[in-house]
Amino acid sequence: MSKTYVLDLALQSGEVCHDAQLVYETHGALNDDRSNAIIYPTAFAGQHPDLAWTIGPDRLFDPTRYFIVVANLFGNGLSTAPGWPDMTVYDNVIAQHRLLTERLGVRRVAMAYGRSMGAMQAFHWAALYPDMVERACCVVGMAKASPHNRLFVQGIRAALEHGGTPTMARVYAAWGLSQAFYREEAWRSLGHASMEDFVVARWEAFLARRTPQEILAMLWTWEHCDISANDRFNGDLRAALAAIRAKVLVMPCESDLYFPVEDNRREVALMANGELRPIPSIWGHMAGSWAENPEDVRFVETAARDLLAR
Repeated sequence: MSKTYVLDLALQSGEVCHDAQLVYETHGALNDDRSNAIIYPTAFAGQHPDLAWTIGPDRLFDPTRYFIVVANLFGNGLSTAPGWPDMTVYDNVIAQHRLLTERLGVRRVAMAYGRSMGAMQAFHWAALYPDMVERACCVVGMAKASPHNRLFVQGIRAALEHGGTPTMARVYAAWGLSQAFYREEAWRSLGHASMEDFVVARWEAFLARRTPQEILAMLWTWEHCDISANDRFNGDLRAALAAIRAKVLVMPCESDLYFPVEDNRREVALMANGELRPIPSIWGHMAGSWAENPEDVRFVETAARDLLAR
């Protein structure tokens, strides 16, 4: 069952957001020394129920061993900030840190884990709290949105503003999976009879769960993702990545059109304990994110477990 942490949050913009509501769900129990926590932020437009299939004794995270905290991104339809202020990834992570330390009593984070915008938050956790975070696993995401990535976000925002959710869904679907995915008609393995059915049933339906205002709020957060854009690092990306002491596993997908391997390779090169492990898949940005694609899911789960064992 989900819970809500209500807090007054000082934002990077200088605004104080009163009565922000951070919705979260926990699985498992905190151990005696309060060191077995996993912070698991949601991705763009996702909510904690979407991640339930990854949590269990035989799944990605075992609640009999770990205390898993799934935190909902502000603007995702659950976590809310009155007045719709612009909220950065940094703002989200500061709120999550307060949740873990002030409400849940967590002292150490065994792993910060996330995919896509969740990975952006995991990168921030590792840089902002180097003495607290032991490991970070960042799947198909970046520490800083690249110029090309920001241009993509601007494009899908324009599609939403001028054509509505169906138009955005069609643009998003083309970018979300690779050329090979569509060429090989891999959507058939998901039970769809045509590409059109796949786009409508998977992408339009996914985006239709969120209001345009919620989508715009999350897109703003995405576009402005920058691990170094704060008063700790003052825009110095090298310093931000070098500050990470955690063991970091970065897993881009070889065919991701949002976050290509080369961008992550440059980030990992600036980390003391970073490892790049690309996912060999034609599923692009969606590699490992859908249970119906068991091969990619096994790759990600195996890598994450390997990291937890170190």
